[in-house]
Amino acid sequence: MRARDLAVDYQTVSVDSDALDAARLMAEHQMPGLLVLDGRGQPKAILPASQMVKALVPAYVIEDPTLAAVVDEKHADRLCQSLAGRTVGECLPSNATPPPIAQPDDTALEVAALMAQVRSPLVAVAEQAKDGLHLIGVITASHLLRQLLDASESRTAG
Repeated sequence: MRARDLAVDYQTVSVDSDALDAARLMAEHQMPGLLVLDGRGQPKAILPASQMVKALVPAYVIEDPTLAAVVDEKHADRLCQSLAGRTVGECLPSNATPPPIAQPDDTALEVAALMAQVRSPLVAVAEQAKDGLHLIGVITASHLLRQLLDASESRTAG
């Protein structure tokens, strides 16, 4: 299996996309994260769902988690309102690294190694062209596991 065969169409967002819309997209489609594109449509970063959740939590609660117990449910239910008016770019950590990118001819093991090395829930598959990277698709960790398990089971059954 090659990366181009494992890649699937995957919704992306830009750094200028509405953060609340991005959170809804993640929640509705149960996505482990989003591939964030820069203003030129080039892969910029991965925004894991856990990072989006972190963007909802007030900084003082992150610094001292015991304070979460004193926030009443009325205020906790409005956490998502903190995303209103914010962009996806504002939800990315300041030290966001470029997303892991696999080449179309990379093997499943190469993709798995890349994913494991950078601890990312997804890997972009793109090929370099004169005008920049051309996104082919995305491989999520769960999709990769399913493909590897299916291949393993078909080998042991045969």
